[in-house]
Amino acid sequence: MTFEGYHRPNGTVGVRNHVLVIPSVMCANHVVDRIGRKLTDAIVVQHPTGCSQVGADFEQTKRTMAGFAANPNVAAVLVVGLGCETNESKALAHEIAARGQRVEVIGIQESDGTTNTIARGIELTSQMLREAERWERRAAGFEHLILGTECGGSDTFSGITANPALGRAADRVVAEGGTVILAEIPELVGAEHLLAERSDDAVARQLYELIARVERRAADMGVDMRYGNPTQGNIAGGLTTIEEKSLGCIYKGGSTRLREVVEYAERPTLRGLVVMDTPGQDIEQLTGMVAGGAQVVVFTTGRGTPTGSPIAPVIKVATNSGIFERMRENLDVNAGTVVDGSKTLDEVGDEIFRWVVEAAGGRKPAAEELEFRDFAINRIGPSF
Repeated sequence: MTFEGYHRPNGTVGVRNHVLVIPSVMCANHVVDRIGRKLTDAIVVQHPTGCSQVGADFEQTKRTMAGFAANPNVAAVLVVGLGCETNESKALAHEIAARGQRVEVIGIQESDGTTNTIARGIELTSQMLREAERWERRAAGFEHLILGTECGGSDTFSGITANPALGRAADRVVAEGGTVILAEIPELVGAEHLLAERSDDAVARQLYELIARVERRAADMGVDMRYGNPTQGNIAGGLTTIEEKSLGCIYKGGSTRLREVVEYAERPTLRGLVVMDTPGQDIEQLTGMVAGGAQVVVFTTGRGTPTGSPIAPVIKVATNSGIFERMRENLDVNAGTVVDGSKTLDEVGDEIFRWVVEAAGGRKPAAEELEFRDFAINRIGPSF
């Protein structure tokens, strides 16, 4: 199998050809927003981070921004900084360039104020947009594809329709030589042994450590994470415990061997099934997988979740026909057909797989058509 993508100089292949404008720090959000208003063909993201962060929290923020900007779906990126932030803009741009990405950087203080920075940003972004027009799609093998998997707004149907169907599609991606990311560590609690049985001892130990880590984080805060997961919507949808949710969530990863465990926003080094340490929070998880190199994401939902990524197509799979009909504009595949008997899990899995191939080739799923551009970085420490 092949898909039609943009072959980047660093050996990766994008399925979109975006020019991205990103602030290194929240103080540059306004400038980034103004550049985006003037150049609507550019993709802009904003965030509330980038300063007064220390240790692992700062490193994770920087890794996420660099990975997101260097995703193969991005042809070039402009980094906008203030000039006195912890996440120094030139250092961030250097990290992005080290990953093989075309990058420019400007600073508000260095440019003598907001108006000058906006004007210079528009000039540089316009140039990169013209350069991006020269890229053309060519056939690429699945060894160049990373598929992110996600479930949000889960219900009792998630573990019997959409997630197992996605698992079948994930198995096909792996069989074709691709990579699949299974994330949401809090939503693997109680099912981690099933993944560990499909991995070698070293990977199994890493997996168990991730589970222990997320439980320690909650304990250190003096809270029970089960008050945040399952959510109220999950409970209203029929899920009662995190273990019950996890046993449905794990199906998204299919049945292949677990090859590797990576940190949040870290790019996998091995092909096949990979677990990434992300929270269950949908946008932070989505951002982490895309920063880790995922060019396409499949997102299952039982309650109805309209979110999407600024730079990656996000395919939505409904777990039941009721939500598919009520939120038809937000959803792409109806796995509720498994319940009414009109399709089998294998048939829905085939439909999801076809969507992955077609989205990689340029077809826009609903979230992309509606221009959902959600971005949030997972924080693991306080600001100082």
